[in-house]
Amino acid sequence: MRIALGQVDCFVGDVPGNEARILRVAEQARTEGARLLLLPELALSGYPPEDLLFHRGFRHRIDAALERLRQAIRGIDVVVGFPEYDGDRIYNTAVVLSDGEIKALHRKLILPNYQVFDEKRYFEVGSQATCFEVDGVRVGLLICEDAWVAEPASALRDAGAQLIAVVNASPYEQGKQVRREQVLAARARETGLPLVYVNLVGGQDELVFDGGSCAVDAQGDTAHRAGAFGESLSLVEIKPGPRGKVGLAGTLEPLLEHEASVYQAIVTGIRDYVGKHRFPGAIIGLSGGIDSALVLTLAVDALGAERVKVVMMPSRYTSDMSREDAACMAEGLGVAYSVLPIEPMFEATLATLADEFAGRAADATEENIQARCRGILLMALSNKTGALLLTTGNKSEMAVGYATLYGDMAGGFAPIKDCSKQLVYRLARWRNRDAEVIPARIIEREPSAELRADQKDSDSLPPYEVLDAILEAFIERDLSVEEIVALGFERATVVRVLEMVRRNEYKRRQAPPGVRVSARAFGRDWRYPITSGYRASGARDDESRSCLQS
Repeated sequence: MRIALGQVDCFVGDVPGNEARILRVAEQARTEGARLLLLPELALSGYPPEDLLFHRGFRHRIDAALERLRQAIRGIDVVVGFPEYDGDRIYNTAVVLSDGEIKALHRKLILPNYQVFDEKRYFEVGSQATCFEVDGVRVGLLICEDAWVAEPASALRDAGAQLIAVVNASPYEQGKQVRREQVLAARARETGLPLVYVNLVGGQDELVFDGGSCAVDAQGDTAHRAGAFGESLSLVEIKPGPRGKVGLAGTLEPLLEHEASVYQAIVTGIRDYVGKHRFPGAIIGLSGGIDSALVLTLAVDALGAERVKVVMMPSRYTSDMSREDAACMAEGLGVAYSVLPIEPMFEATLATLADEFAGRAADATEENIQARCRGILLMALSNKTGALLLTTGNKSEMAVGYATLYGDMAGGFAPIKDCSKQLVYRLARWRNRDAEVIPARIIEREPSAELRADQKDSDSLPPYEVLDAILEAFIERDLSVEEIVALGFERATVVRVLEMVRRNEYKRRQAPPGVRVSARAFGRDWRYPITSGYRASGARDDESRSCLQS
């Protein structure tokens, strides 16, 4: 028997489009001799549908589409994930459609409610193990989180399953594929049963689904793995064995190396965000620095050079090196390139504010005005052309507020907002592995916002290797000040960094969405209060002046 793994990109809310995609893949799988097709979790609605689930019109479309699929699918059993409405209750359900009939129906047993998941807000919990038979093989059915704990798989074994099928919408984060296969291996060894696993692929707002559909044998060894970050239909051969056992065989695509997987995740996120919103292309402010250089290469790889425009907006503080490197990159990648100096706008703004600023020394205000001049130009170009403005801020900057509201934070999508500064450098070097796309001196030079004379990031921040390590310990591991200090950092530096994170929550709430690549990204994962009396140091904050800066 052949099982087909339909690793497809389902579009949240596009029920007719997802229905058509399911029918196309079912026909392809049937043509290739598969007897069973597995499709991802909530394939009919797309994942995650969030509060669309509460809309009556959405419910009617789901019900009607499922009925059409039931009537249309012939000659192959197809597992379709969909939101099942039962009166006022909603279930995360997978149904087995077979020649006009519903052969089986499984309601998800374990609802995740952590990180980016909040399924308990929407769904009721299922209550029973589900098995069905295909060509004499008894198949047990699980939905995503059901496989991450032991009991549902054990219940299927006890119900007589010979094989476990798992349908998933598991979002990407660094190292996730290895952990998935470790979990599947554990279930296989516990039950003595092989597992086949299909996963969603494609970008959805902040989330990227990387595919990586696979199968593990009864010993827990990976016997099949589809490629990552692309739609595919891959086949797994199921073979009868002794005493009612079954074996399986397939093809094994290699795991991507770390930087390659992160890079591909961001490319996928850009491509699908632009494509699903039907933007004609993207616009980027190109500064000559590492962040905008990386975003440019990501955008070109996602969309093609013909759909990307970059703008250099020099001020009195922009170095010749920055001008030269920006022009070199744009020419090398073949993108449209404009130079729009901001000096006249900056001078006019300072002149307008001269009386209001009289008697006050220059400070970050003047720096922010430059960033906002650039934001005005970039948003005007985006409005006029319809192209999406990509921002270039990284996670290190967003964590500590080293960014300007309505300036460099202005835009529609933030591709590297979940990449630390150190990861930005690693990705740039990885992109240059075969040929120098990003000029070497962009990678090698000391980073600077170039908003005042001789400015360096290190004037305002700890060295990035220190900053990023502290941020990782706090944001992704939730360590306390004392626990981070015990890792070898100075207490004063730790307290300073954590206070910067706390004070700048209001900025992060106003940042555009961007691709999630870590175990905890700012956005769906991160829900810290803006107004809070908590101090990481434990000391009272008796300062009278607000720390909120912009």
